Amino acid sequence: MTPLMRPRGGASHVTAPRPYGHDPSFRRSLALFRAFLREQDDPEGCYSLLARDAADQVEAYDGPVAGRTVVDVGGGSGYFTEEFRRRGAHAFLFEPDLTELGDRPPDSAVVADGYLLPLRDGVADVTFSSNVLEHVADPETFLSELARVTRPGGLIYVSFTNWLSPWGGHEWAPWHYFGAERARARYARRTGRPAKHRLGENLFAVHIGSTLRQVRARDDITVVSARSRYWPFLAETVVKAPGIREFATWNLLLIMRRCPT
Repeated sequence: MTPLMRPRGGASHVTAPRPYGHDPSFRRSLALFRAFLREQDDPEGCYSLLARDAADQVEAYDGPVAGRTVVDVGGGSGYFTEEFRRRGAHAFLFEPDLTELGDRPPDSAVVADGYLLPLRDGVADVTFSSNVLEHVADPETFLSELARVTRPGGLIYVSFTNWLSPWGGHEWAPWHYFGAERARARYARRTGRPAKHRLGENLFAVHIGSTLRQVRARDDITVVSARSRYWPFLAETVVKAPGIREFATWNLLLIMRRCPT
């Protein structure tokens, strides 16, 4: 019987939340930024580092993942899933896009839509979604599904690049500030190939303020932390400043818990 099929008892694993390394260091932020700049040339190095960093964040808030069930929703080619498995977790990848899985997806990877995961309620100790929310047309339904498959007391990790971030336009950033189609056209002229993302099709203008209001209004989850994922200081403070946060946060990290039933 696999962990995804195993029945759960009433006890929950809940540790007191603690900040990730107090405030993340400049050294960490610089290493992640350098890796991001090399993403096209060295995706293995970039995403392996990002996966280790994300797993550290999960464990900082929820303790070691060893022996626990982690559901990675929209994890692409599986770097996050593999990192959780290296730490002893029963980690499973659910990815809707076959092309994103790549040539060597993790064992037991499932092609599945994040709006309707083929999982029973409360199966996951940790539900994990990195940089996916900006790619879904209906974030509210997506978040509801993450909450559904998380057990009471379980952790929900969601990060996304907000639209007004300097990287909000993804490969055609920061020219998205001057209009999406203009930015896409510039990218095509400069590279000689069409951009991967198109606003309203596979990239959506998701904002921090509206997302925070949405998750805080829910009665099935509690927001433990809302912070910039990559900032080296004042990571939670910047998110508290309306207006400024839409530009300065860069990437919002939400740490949430499923409420007891």
